[in-house]
Amino acid sequence: MYLQQLSVINFKNYAEAELTFSEGVNAFTGDNGAGKTNLLDAIHYLSLCKSYFNPIDTQQIKQDTDFFIINGTFNKNDHEEKIACAVKRNHKKQFKRNKKDYQRLADHIGLFPLVMISPYDTSIITEGSDERRKFIDNVLSQTDNHYLDEVITYNKILNNRNAFLKLIADTGRYDPHLLEVMDEQLVDAGKSIFKKRKAFMESFTGTFNQHYQFLTGDAERVELIYESQLLQDDFAVLLKKTVERDRALERTTAGIHKDDLLFAIHGMPMKKFGSQGQQKSFLIALKLAQYTFLTRQKGFKPLLLLDDIFDKLDDKRVTKLMQMVSDNDFGQVFITDTNLNRVQNIFSDMGVAIKLFKVAGGIVDA
Repeated sequence: MYLQQLSVINFKNYAEAELTFSEGVNAFTGDNGAGKTNLLDAIHYLSLCKSYFNPIDTQQIKQDTDFFIINGTFNKNDHEEKIACAVKRNHKKQFKRNKKDYQRLADHIGLFPLVMISPYDTSIITEGSDERRKFIDNVLSQTDNHYLDEVITYNKILNNRNAFLKLIADTGRYDPHLLEVMDEQLVDAGKSIFKKRKAFMESFTGTFNQHYQFLTGDAERVELIYESQLLQDDFAVLLKKTVERDRALERTTAGIHKDDLLFAIHGMPMKKFGSQGQQKSFLIALKLAQYTFLTRQKGFKPLLLLDDIFDKLDDKRVTKLMQMVSDNDFGQVFITDTNLNRVQNIFSDMGVAIKLFKVAGGIVDA
C-alpha cells in the first residue's frame, strides 16, 4: 500500500497544493514554519480521520477561509482507493471513500494504517498516563475494528459512574443496586480491553527491545513495562474494595483507565534520567515497533511519517535509523527536514533514491 497523490485546499497555511509521490522515500525540506509538517498532517487525516496535533478540525482551516478539503489516492493491492475529507465551519466533517460517505468514521480506521514520529511525541514520556494509554489505543484501533468502540463504551460507563458518585455525595442518597449494575457494565467493557492490551504488550515488548538495541548499538539497557491494576486483582473485586474511597473522592479509582506504561533506562525513570537523545531514541524505537506490529497484523506495510527526526540524534543513530527506514522492512516513507543537503547526503551515501519536495510559505516545488 502507498499514497500516490495528495491535494489540499485551504488546509493550514496552504491555499492549494497537489503532489505526486514516490513509492519509496519522499522528503519535504524547507525552513521552520514553511508548511512541511502540515503536509504530513494532511496525510494523517487521510488515514485516521483527524489531525495528529490538534483535535479541533476547524482550527486546521486556512485563515480567512471557511473550509478545507484533503483528497488522496492510495494504491492498495494494485487497486486505486480515493479518500476525501472536507471540513466546513458549523458543519459536520465529511469523509468519503471512493465517493461514498462513511456512516461511522471508526469504520475507516485501520484501512490505511499509518505511523507518525514527531517531536510532539515527547508527551508520551513527559506527560501523564493518558498519553501512554492513547499510544496503546492508537495501535490497537488500527488492527481491531471493535477495540475503539469498546473504549468509547467503557468511557461512557465510567463517566456515568463518576456522575453517580458525585450525585451520592451531593444528595446523600445511595442506591447500592444501581451502583452494582454500573459496576457490572464497567467490568464487562474493561475486561475485554484489558485482555487485548495485555496480549498486545506481550508481543510488542520484544519487538521494541530489538529496535532500540539496533538503533543504539545496544549501548543502553531500557525497559518497557505494562502496568495495570487488573494484573494483580479481578476487576469486580477491585471495584468492591475501592467503593468507599470512590464515594469519598467522587470518582472511580480502579480500572483500565488507570493503566500505564513504565519507561526506564538502567533501571531509572526515562523521564528524569534519560537525555534528550536517549528519550528520542526510545520514542523512535517505540514507533518502529508499532510499525512492525501493524505490518504483521495487517499483512502489508503502513505509511511511515518522520517529522524532524534528525534533531537531537547523533550521526551514528541517524545512520542506523536511515538504514532501517531504507531497508525492505519499510514501505513508503515521508520525511521532513530543514536541511536539504543533509537529507540528500544521507540517502546518497546509502544509494537510496528519494523524491524531494522544497517547501516555502505554503508552496511546494517538486
